Amino acid sequence: MLHFAPPPGEGRDDPRTMRLIAALTKARIIPHHFVYISTSGVYGDCAGARVTETRPRRSQTPRARRRVAAEDRLRRWAKRYGVKLAILRAPGIYAATRLPLDRLRQGTPVLRPEDDVFTNHVHADDLAHAAVAAAFRGKPNRAYNVADDGEMQMGDWFDAVADAFQLPRPPRISWEEAETRIAPQLLSFMSESRRLSNARMKRELRVRLRYPTPQALLAEVAPRELKKQLNLPL
Repeated sequence: MLHFAPPPGEGRDDPRTMRLIAALTKARIIPHHFVYISTSGVYGDCAGARVTETRPRRSQTPRARRRVAAEDRLRRWAKRYGVKLAILRAPGIYAATRLPLDRLRQGTPVLRPEDDVFTNHVHADDLAHAAVAAAFRGKPNRAYNVADDGEMQMGDWFDAVADAFQLPRPPRISWEEAETRIAPQLLSFMSESRRLSNARMKRELRVRLRYPTPQALLAEVAPRELKKQLNLPL
């Protein structure tokens, strides 16, 4: 079973996961393997440190706490019923249709380098590949960081997308300015810095990344999109 539904947008628990496993148990449908996509936000702010799956979870936002609740509930259920549970902790998901182009066109600012945070990414196709691999190769009650090899600060990520699509780079501001100019939800992503280690994913799930860095996708997509804008043959 592959469980990708996120928790609701409010509350302290994840009733969707609770109702799912209750229904499975009542119907006596106990899957052999169960894959759940969680979030790297469960680690909280790590001050830019490299993070493995053994790092204690110290979630700081309500959305991450709901993911922790879902992870804990699934672990208890899987242990009780002998389900091989794999938890995939995913960071920011990108794809050709999931790039911050609107934010760049709107001129939304990002943090200046001295205030910036390390952010992590995974291409949607690589995340899907990892989910399938975990269904066959995941170890019981095992967590996996599913991220690409990139180590970028958030501002550098937006600069890279802007350069690839020939858009103006976003303005850089201090953390104090950001608190007054950036929406709280977006600002929460700018308050956590970490660099995910994907060694366990590669070693145990044997995932080979199609997009090892975000630049690999940008090099593939941006020239095609620019040609479309100029009405040039592809």
